[in-house]
Amino acid sequence: MLGAALALAGHRVVAASGVSTRSVERAAILLPDVPLVPPPDVAAQSDLLLLTVPDDALPDLVRGLAATRSFVRGQLVVHTSGRWGTDVLQPAAAAGALPLALHPVMTFTGTSIDLSRLGGCVFGVTTVPELLPIADALVLEMGGEPLHVDDEHRELYHAALAHAANHLVTLVTSSAELLRVAGVEDPARLLGPLLSAALDNALRSGDAALTGPVARGDAKTVAAHVAAIGAVSTSTRAAYVELARLTADRAMASGLLDPVHAEALLDVLADSERPR
Repeated sequence: MLGAALALAGHRVVAASGVSTRSVERAAILLPDVPLVPPPDVAAQSDLLLLTVPDDALPDLVRGLAATRSFVRGQLVVHTSGRWGTDVLQPAAAAGALPLALHPVMTFTGTSIDLSRLGGCVFGVTTVPELLPIADALVLEMGGEPLHVDDEHRELYHAALAHAANHLVTLVTSSAELLRVAGVEDPARLLGPLLSAALDNALRSGDAALTGPVARGDAKTVAAHVAAIGAVSTSTRAAYVELARLTADRAMASGLLDPVHAEALLDVLADSERPR
């Protein structure tokens, strides 16, 4: 996808590689006229090499390319992993390549729709100071906005983003499932406006945006929620309890929940986890 974005910015994409069926299909959609070849052949032809593989696969790929002497002195080697900074590219740097980490802070579908999502998208940029102007320029060419992230903070940065985006999907889909069991045919009709407002409030006001029975200390209502959810899904009940506990902690810390109501609420949450 970033290759297609750079092509739109005027770069010439000479080759690509794909192993999984999904990656091959994605390349056919986004880079229809670009030949698919093995990774070492892509590296050999590229002044700018993009490594866009899953986080856990990146170290082995870099080591493999280094072992086959695929990196070239002066070559820009860019990975898009959120977790890794430039340390993972040390084998490339040892061969004289120039390491860059450019992570788009966006969720993608693997289709051409993704290109429009890069407009205004923030990229987590990590590299050595001398290469920051090059990294920033590449991000700007793709329509993005560079944000510099220190190497030592990269994992926490990525964890925060995954905690928000990935767990949001799980939260929304599990809530939709509960609504369907409750007889709601179109959960999105309820959840869309509610969650859009909640997200906007949270980004604007932080913990002050907390509402609902936990923030109010309505222990009996929370107990009823736990029981009702548990009758449908024990795993969703467990998630509700943990999130309610975290919400209570944050509500207390921000002064929304007083200690008396908090104690009763936390007792309910603790009781819900005791064996029956």
